[in-house]
Amino acid sequence: MMVDTKKVSTIVFYAILKKKEMIIMGRPKGGTNNSHSKEEKLALVLRNLAGETITSLERETGISNSQIHKWTKQYLEGGEAALVNKRKPGNPLAKYERRKELTPTEQLEYKIALLERELLKKNGEITRLKKSIELERGDAQRK
Repeated sequence: MMVDTKKVSTIVFYAILKKKEMIIMGRPKGGTNNSHSKEEKLALVLRNLAGETITSLERETGISNSQIHKWTKQYLEGGEAALVNKRKPGNPLAKYERRKELTPTEQLEYKIALLERELLKKNGEITRLKKSIELERGDAQRK
């Protein structure tokens, strides 16, 4: 029986490549982004400013030294208020779309939200068209 060495080496190379990709890819899927409270951030920052090294804080808490450094910089520039977690806007219509039946009030709120979103899109389109007209006029005047 003759073995095609080229085919075998290609398969082995592909398997090694796949294994390396799995290692290189970073954290596993399904991981969560940790959200730390303002108080937790402030405690770490104050310990850092009191003289503890960022490396020792990293070892103790598992929070990366770059993240602790970032919080320290934010605290020095903006005080405690800079450490508050910023709320992400998300989809304002999602709370209505997930439910099967809406109350009459919720139906009206949903329609209002849809119309507001449509109005924003139209205003953006108007602004874009105005800019393109201004550019065309500017080009025509130059000629």
